Amino acid sequence: MRTLLNVIWLVLSGFWLFLGWMLAAVIMFVLIVTIPWGIAAARIGVYSLWPFGKRVVETPTSGFWALIGNIIWVVLAGWWVALGHIITAIPLAITIIGIPFAIANIKMVPVALLPLGKRIVDID
Repeated sequence: MRTLLNVIWLVLSGFWLFLGWMLAAVIMFVLIVTIPWGIAAARIGVYSLWPFGKRVVETPTSGFWALIGNIIWVVLAGWWVALGHIITAIPLAITIIGIPFAIANIKMVPVALLPLGKRIVDID
């Protein structure tokens, strides 16, 4: 079932969200100082490509620097990546088939805003 959901996700919104995340990652890599944010964006971009069967968990050892990093991320790229998830969720929520995908998009908004201090793990 997860594979079917992931394939539908990929076709309806996953590929475009992946491109948005990769654009954010490339921008962060080009700025050199923001390479840690680029790594986080690339990791979450791959997650947004194939999300079902995985979940995001908080890293308990992240602390003050992750907080500062997340604030910088929101200013540089987080708000528009989160906006992309919200804009994608709206048309998906209109159809019955798209409702689970709209919910998945909304669940990714907090990750888009605050990516540092989070890990992506398998559900199993």
